[in-house]
Amino acid sequence: MSESSIDRAAGLLATLHASHDRLAAALGSLTADQATTQSFCADWSVAQVASHLGSGAEIFRLHLAAGLKGEEAMPNDVYPPIWDAWNAKPPLEQVRDAVATDAAFLDDIDALSDDERERWHLHLFGMEQNLPTFLQFRLNEHALHTWDVVVSFDPAATLPEDATSYVVDSLGAVVGWAGKPTDAQASVEVRTTAPERAFHLVLGPGGAALKPSLDDTDAAELVLPAEAFVRLVYGRLDPDHTPPTVVARGIDLDLLRSVFPGL
Repeated sequence: MSESSIDRAAGLLATLHASHDRLAAALGSLTADQATTQSFCADWSVAQVASHLGSGAEIFRLHLAAGLKGEEAMPNDVYPPIWDAWNAKPPLEQVRDAVATDAAFLDDIDALSDDERERWHLHLFGMEQNLPTFLQFRLNEHALHTWDVVVSFDPAATLPEDATSYVVDSLGAVVGWAGKPTDAQASVEVRTTAPERAFHLVLGPGGAALKPSLDDTDAAELVLPAEAFVRLVYGRLDPDHTPPTVVARGIDLDLLRSVFPGL
């Protein structure tokens, strides 16, 4: 890795630690009733979201070890037994074990030497991964699902700015994958705050695409906090969780919500 890649890996790891601390604080003292509270995810309780993050941490630990040894990534048939084992746990055990396994994954990365971090690589998710891109995938999932838990007990919760700063800059691929086709064609200039970013969002029958801003004065305009834009793309900007500072000119927020129903 170049010096900038080494720094990026260190920054992502620090942000993952902060996200872990946020998750641990939200889950640490839950009662059985609280663990089975509905999360933001329609089909999952808080404990089931924790289980998803816990099984993900277990899988990421295996990927981390494979990349360190120069081995192939695990085949997909390894995943279902891990998911089944986590799904079979009682809710409070899912919560407890998720925090422990997530911490163990971070401990594994903390223990890597600079040389090991530099030479780590793995072909995964259809692309060749180095350590920063691998950690970026985990942070995207971790930050959003941690919000799914936190918002269940604090309706005003937002994504923290440290995680948002990384996730918002990785939205291009997510928009292309998650955005649904729509008959309503639209071009939208997107301006975010905290951090400040400028994008050009295109919607239409071919799906959605996010590019750098074109400074298109004829386009519609969406101005909002960066964390709200991230949540929009990930299907988490419903009317009850939309900040009053969001401004949409020439574009219907409900249309945007329909294009990004959720991940």
